[in-house]
Amino acid sequence: MPTKLNVDICVIGGGSGGLSVAAGASQMGASVVLCEQGKMGGDCLNYGCVPSKALLAAGHAAQGIREAGRFGVSAGEPRIDAAGVFGHVHGAIGAIAPNDSVERFEGLGVTVVEASARFTGPRTVVAGDTEITARRVVIATGSSAFVPPIPGLDSVDYLTNETVFYRDTLPQRLIVVGGGPIGIELAQAHRQLGIDVTVLELFTIMPKDDPELVGVVRRRLEADGLDIREGVNIARVEKSGDGVTVILGADGEAEERLEADDILIATGRRPNVDGLDLEKAGIAYTPKGIQVDQRLRTTNKKVFAIGDVAGGLQFTHVAGYHAGVVIKNALFRLPAKADHGSVPWVTYTTPELAQVGLTEAEARAAGHEIRILRWPYHENDRAQAEAETEGMVKAIVTPKGQILGCGIAGRAAGELIHTWVLAMSTKSKIGAIAQMIAPYPTLGEVSKRAAGSFYTPSLFSERTRWIVRLLARFG
Repeated sequence: MPTKLNVDICVIGGGSGGLSVAAGASQMGASVVLCEQGKMGGDCLNYGCVPSKALLAAGHAAQGIREAGRFGVSAGEPRIDAAGVFGHVHGAIGAIAPNDSVERFEGLGVTVVEASARFTGPRTVVAGDTEITARRVVIATGSSAFVPPIPGLDSVDYLTNETVFYRDTLPQRLIVVGGGPIGIELAQAHRQLGIDVTVLELFTIMPKDDPELVGVVRRRLEADGLDIREGVNIARVEKSGDGVTVILGADGEAEERLEADDILIATGRRPNVDGLDLEKAGIAYTPKGIQVDQRLRTTNKKVFAIGDVAGGLQFTHVAGYHAGVVIKNALFRLPAKADHGSVPWVTYTTPELAQVGLTEAEARAAGHEIRILRWPYHENDRAQAEAETEGMVKAIVTPKGQILGCGIAGRAAGELIHTWVLAMSTKSKIGAIAQMIAPYPTLGEVSKRAAGSFYTPSLFSERTRWIVRLLARFG
């Protein structure tokens, strides 16, 4: 006989957003059922953020050994133990996994159903042998790697983010298809681990970031020996011995053949909407995601969708933010709305690239009158001391000092962007950053100096000099 449950909230999906809703709602007194057919922790823990940053850390460590000579420290080519590298990756996952485990959430009072879920009505869900009727339902099914229809790709054993971290060997040659943040991060990680890597991108790498800042990253990637091919067309893929051959060239163009041991597909992600039977709940959706309003409600107002499946910004921290919005709406009936105006994102290459708000191009396209504030890392004493002088802060502000956006390319950009996120979130003007006291010597001074440059034209103007001379006459 099927088990029947009647609860306050049913959460479909045990990734970052779903777990945040389940934990928060249960601890606030709601009865909660969580349905997850795969690994708890979802993509971020098992196939995305955590393993990719762990692999990047290994690559950065190897590169640090190669470059230690700049500090007068004897070094050479590091020895890479692939099994040890992936052991570190799996160790990082394992250290975090207990926080996302079934046992932990059952300990919080959540009923966990380890099965795929589908709607049978506006407020009813079936998962395995369990039938759930809920006052509110939250869809948090995330997204999966999008695999483009490249001729011949289905004839080779290609890698995606779901398989690339679960190996114990590394190839000698790797082709990465896709130059977005995921592709570029994994390309640099493998290159720094001593692998010959070629990136193939139909357009330009990291297209959502400011091109000037992307240029900083691109120069470092190429200096590392990464072969970046932009504006290329893949005609087909063929199996060749134990490896793979990628044939480049559009119709009428001469073909070029690239051979590698492995091919990694990193061409974006697709929301997980298949198999949910959304039509039975009256929920509108497209292949790009579930339709939601500002309160993250679907076309069925008793059902919410959060994170990647909602079709917007695909970041773990956005899913976590969405969870808070949903809890306010579902538990407390507050008309909370999601505001994505100050959502940051980071690409964790060396150097890192971080962005919040509008880029220069977006600000101009929106019709804003703007000023561009820049400050280079090479003018920062801490950057000089640590020989990390590549990069800059680039802030976009109005003539009255309103901050529209900021991008940072350089060491610890993902940490430095916090200052700008806070300023934008609180609607602080540029003066707040310019007047803060930054400890010396820190990289954070780069942000302060960039902000301070807003006042340079007026502070050191002829008018100011005239005032100083005038006041000097009075003794």
